[in-house]
Amino acid sequence: MTYQMKIPSCLYGGEGCIDQIKEIIAKEKAQKVLVFTDKGIQNTGLLDILLGNLEEAKVTYRVFDDLKPEPAYQDVEVVMEEVHSCDGDLIVAMGGGSVMDAAKLCSVLKDADYTIRDLLKDPSLARKQRKTVMIPTTCGTGSEATCNAIVAVPEEQSKKGIVNDDMIPDYVILDGVTIAKLPKQIVAATGVDALAHAVECFTSKKATPFSDTYALASAKLIFANIREAYRNPDNMEAKNRMMLGAFYGGVAITGSGTTAVHALSYPLGGKYHIAHGVSNAILFAHVMEFNKEACEERLELLCDAIAPEICHKSRSEKAQYLIDQIADIVKLTDIPTNLEEFGVKMEDLDFLVEAGSQQQRLLVNNCKELSLEDIRNIYLKVLK
Repeated sequence: MTYQMKIPSCLYGGEGCIDQIKEIIAKEKAQKVLVFTDKGIQNTGLLDILLGNLEEAKVTYRVFDDLKPEPAYQDVEVVMEEVHSCDGDLIVAMGGGSVMDAAKLCSVLKDADYTIRDLLKDPSLARKQRKTVMIPTTCGTGSEATCNAIVAVPEEQSKKGIVNDDMIPDYVILDGVTIAKLPKQIVAATGVDALAHAVECFTSKKATPFSDTYALASAKLIFANIREAYRNPDNMEAKNRMMLGAFYGGVAITGSGTTAVHALSYPLGGKYHIAHGVSNAILFAHVMEFNKEACEERLELLCDAIAPEICHKSRSEKAQYLIDQIADIVKLTDIPTNLEEFGVKMEDLDFLVEAGSQQQRLLVNNCKELSLEDIRNIYLKVLK
């Protein structure tokens, strides 16, 4: 078997590294920067740090901050109308997964002869038109590392991933200042999302020695720090480790890919607008319980890495311990575990089963094949 992995070509980490944006601008000889963010980031004052650096670099810039959370592809089309109308030779995204995904899409759509609708049908059309800089402001998503962009497709009442290597960011800035005031519920949802990336990628059928290295590192950092980062928002050491773990999880995605947790969560976001991290958290332990017999050895390896103190336990016990830890983290971080809290009703079950089964891009990665009845039973566990 041969395997490969593509990752961002230049990474910056450590407190204050956001100032390195000036170095990037000089290196790229950028004259006008297209800045992607959202109103929430504006309100925290974080954007002022970035814009101050751009002004010191003496470049002009245009800010795009109207993108909706969990955007549909039509929302990206609206932003692209503005982007097409102005000049820009470098794209900088400061925000969560939705902001970074939109920026990555715009980096391959700016002045291109294809549209986002074309990419939904054939992602291979994408070609990088502008270089990108990603500055994540959460402890999760991993979008800053991946070649993926996820958008809702309202007519299908689901979400779809556009995947193309040309969307891998060129620069990533991981600066703890961007997550210093991150609300607890965002630490929880994005942190569990990042943990799902690590565990799913490590148990994926497409896992490779490259992706395993990053998935394992991600899992160790997140399992060890997510509880503290949630309970004590002032613990910047824990939050910085979460940010690094989320990045590693994103890198793992490019090498192997997520599995049934993400596949079955897409209809929940697409139709019911449940936040991506929350929908993954609701399903996470149940899917891994279903997968357990098919990936016990992999779960044991993860358990040995995060809990060496139980090395005397059997393989089955270690696998179950890991799954129990996932469930405990979701409970501790107060993420809802029942879909009824979001207005999903039992009569929606047939839709969920059909929509979830269509996510073959991810389901083919799952270590255990899911029948329609298997998918139904997993959804039933979170509808009761």
